[in-house]
Amino acid sequence: MNPSEQLSAAEKTQWLAEEVQPLERPLRAYLGRSLPSQADVDDLVQDTYVRLLKAKEKGSIRHAKGLFFAIARNAVRDFLRQRNNADIVPITEDAAIPVLSDGGNLVELVCRREELALLTDAINSLPERCREVILLRKIKGLSQREIAELLGIAEHTVESLVTKGVRRCADYLRTRSDRQQSSHASGT
Repeated sequence: MNPSEQLSAAEKTQWLAEEVQPLERPLRAYLGRSLPSQADVDDLVQDTYVRLLKAKEKGSIRHAKGLFFAIARNAVRDFLRQRNNADIVPITEDAAIPVLSDGGNLVELVCRREELALLTDAINSLPERCREVILLRKIKGLSQREIAELLGIAEHTVESLVTKGVRRCADYLRTRSDRQQSSHASGT
């Protein structure tokens, strides 16, 4: 965009007031269904405005509403991806184990940790989109409709990915179990 095509501050303000700000309430409602806290909603609203203004500086925007919600959907996806990566704690961490101090059963604790590690491996073996849908559906507890809206895909696609992911995880766990049983049977 050459300097003669750039918008003045007054024109940007007018454009924001007329075309974008009326969309903020529906945007907040959408984000409120997708995010865990109001602070996260506030952060993503600001992030969406920043991304939209950067896009406006690069050129003309024909459909502000569509772009605004597409930017928000991508911002939510980025946020959830970062959060999912940050929430993963390696099973090998040497954290204090309060169950032991309460007289808990050590064998049961070790078995749970091994099962959790195995399930984590199974989920991590899934293709990226399938893993993302499984985490949102089974771990975060979002509905198929919420996931479809969040990721911008059809509900039947979400259903298909959940089915495929659960089946692949079950196959992964069955294969690992069979391998362990055969190695124990052979004495290794």
